[in-house]
Amino acid sequence: MKDRVTDGLYGLGWATVKKLPEPVAKGLGRRIADTVWKRRGASVLRLESNLARVVPDPTPARLAALSKAGMRSYMRYWMESFRLPAWSRERAAGSFDPKDVHHLTDGLASGRGVILALPHMANWDLAGVWVTRGLGVPFATVAERLKPESLFDRFVAYRESLGMEVLPHTGGSAFGTLARRLRAGGLVCLVADRDLSASGVEVDFFGERTRMPAGPAILAQQTGALLLPVTLWYDDTDVMKGQVHAPVEVPASGTRAEKTSSMTQALADVFAGGIAEHPEDWHMLQRLWLADLEKRQEKRQEKGQEDRTA
Repeated sequence: MKDRVTDGLYGLGWATVKKLPEPVAKGLGRRIADTVWKRRGASVLRLESNLARVVPDPTPARLAALSKAGMRSYMRYWMESFRLPAWSRERAAGSFDPKDVHHLTDGLASGRGVILALPHMANWDLAGVWVTRGLGVPFATVAERLKPESLFDRFVAYRESLGMEVLPHTGGSAFGTLARRLRAGGLVCLVADRDLSASGVEVDFFGERTRMPAGPAILAQQTGALLLPVTLWYDDTDVMKGQVHAPVEVPASGTRAEKTSSMTQALADVFAGGIAEHPEDWHMLQRLWLADLEKRQEKRQEKGQEDRTA
């Protein structure tokens, strides 16, 4: 029942929000964000816990203000995403203003293949639409399998309607397909600040250890593709901002594991810089750092022991 309700709510969003006048949709998004923030649920508390590692001198008042702005940013992402399928090519092209996009266009022109690696900042779907409709360049990406399956199918259909090739993170051969696209000179876009597998690379992130996906670095090594970090943020306008950063180069020496570790750390450092500048636009509402993941595992083990004792 919970899965059906979740799927139905997302379906309602795509069916109705895109039909609302834009001022109404924006106001609705802010009201929902503020209501969720006031309830102080697990997602808001987790966001504040994550932000406490990001900002200096994180007083309760500072964290509360940031989490409120963060929920508004997060809900702006959803309101925009529900409406993206109805946007014209001109609207999509004019809604994102990235700096140093020449890193991307020059890389594609060289025929080398390009990997764009992004954190969960602002609206990565909007950035993708700008690429497919604004630049006219298709790309492949990977999506986390969601429950229920019908919700995952809905997300795949949504992103494919925007010109993206969507591969499931598990249950398929995503890596091989991505490598083929890159060797053919194509574009791959990956959200890469949170590891969804057991094979992530440990990195230092805001002074603590976490894991990030190894995929971007390994793909760059195996295919010769250019690896470009990208950071995104909102300002007070209707146009999202972004930065295409200089390439992360493959080290000249070392084992594959050493090269992968070095490149993933370089990505983490660029992500950290962008997040520090715009912490309210980092939509990380899940546990990320190893210390938090270990605490959750310990609680699960304790609960399991209690259940067995009972």
